Amino acid sequence: MNSFVARGLAALALLGLLAGCAKKETPTLHVYTWADYIKPELVQRFEKEHGCKIVIDTFDSNESMYAKLKAGASGYDLVTPSSYQVSIMAAQDMLLPLDHAQIPNLTHVDPGYLPMALDPAMAHSAPYMLTNTGIAYLKSKVPAPEPTWAVFERTDLKGRTTMLNDARETIGAALKFLGYSLNTTDSLQLEQAKDVVIRWKRQLAKFENEQYKSGLASGEFLLVHGYSGDLLAAQAENEDIAFLAPREGMSIACDDLVILKDSKHAKLAHEFINFLHEPAVAAENSQFISYLCPNAAAYALLPAEFMNNPAIRLSPEVQAKCEVIRDLGPDNAKYTRIWDLIKAAQ
Repeated sequence: MNSFVARGLAALALLGLLAGCAKKETPTLHVYTWADYIKPELVQRFEKEHGCKIVIDTFDSNESMYAKLKAGASGYDLVTPSSYQVSIMAAQDMLLPLDHAQIPNLTHVDPGYLPMALDPAMAHSAPYMLTNTGIAYLKSKVPAPEPTWAVFERTDLKGRTTMLNDARETIGAALKFLGYSLNTTDSLQLEQAKDVVIRWKRQLAKFENEQYKSGLASGEFLLVHGYSGDLLAAQAENEDIAFLAPREGMSIACDDLVILKDSKHAKLAHEFINFLHEPAVAAENSQFISYLCPNAAAYALLPAEFMNNPAIRLSPEVQAKCEVIRDLGPDNAKYTRIWDLIKAAQ
């Protein structure tokens, strides 16, 4: 072998050795979620334990998230849409089926939640955080109100109450009051719900999605219909605020953990879902977010004050009557028509 060839082979061997010794690139998990929706210290812990990096982008609505992905945004691995949006994304083949063998902690998911879930088999999604839509009031001004949607008929509260400016939520409240499903498409039931909401409307200050939080905290409003996260935030500002869970049931929403079909780090995404459902992690994360992760093993690790707050955890009797709002496709137009009639009514 001549010296030139020998030197060439030696150089190749050295390059191979250097390549073998080169530091592997740190895998990066890209998460697309709501703002302030994962405790930062838990993210740091996962990164350390798994030798990876997590990059979080945020969205402010399911619709904006969906539109961005459909417009071609790529690179995301894990997303946290609400359940109804998951149904749409799964139907459009946007999601990777979950491999339960890689997520053993799914055995901790609360079996009491799954019957109302839109994906009870967790084929494409794992539940992340639950919220509900109920009632809050000022204890000093509205002592011991009945836990029923009929509280909005009280004439003594006229002009000091609000309901959500949301067709599905407010018509849904009337449907539950009447004993119907809040996902009904029955025209007669919807007409009956319309009459109930119009009756309530005559006692309301207004239909409202934003000001009700500060209005309740300041005492402008005495009783409001709202999202539990908003109501808990108002409660933090004013300890006179209490939560009311209507005995007829109400809407429950769940944000889910899903893996996009084009994820480049599907294994790491499975590991992150499994991590978030470790009971101790789920409990710590729930307290940070002030929503409840439906992880039965985590419940015992949460403070009694947290678990006994009806805005966090509903009684089994009420929860059994709650439903998740579903996308009704063409029948959504029925709710739009009824809502227009309600808004126009005097």
